[in-house]
Amino acid sequence: MSESVFVVAPLWRWTAKNGVSWFFVTIDGEEGEELSATEAMRRLELGGQRGFRSLKVEARIGATVWQTSCFPRDEGGWLLPVKAAVRKAEATTEGDPVAVTLRPL
Repeated sequence: MSESVFVVAPLWRWTAKNGVSWFFVTIDGEEGEELSATEAMRRLELGGQRGFRSLKVEARIGATVWQTSCFPRDEGGWLLPVKAAVRKAEATTEGDPVAVTLRPL
């Protein structure tokens, strides 16, 4: 995998039955495949996998940089959770296209 991946994708909301919402950006296509390859290499190197096959990353949206984990989707690709502090700092709302740079840690 290259040192980082870049994608522009919409910010979307998932709401649980209890009304709590989480916001995500979906990383799919070639960028998602690169993250999958990195996760597979790390799993082989370390002899196991992280919880939920997650992959630790440094994420950047605009000027905001934070560390989090991406999670694989059953349909392929990855989910990047975007916390409220990031959405507020970058003035993004549901449906906005966001430019994301991810660097596996």
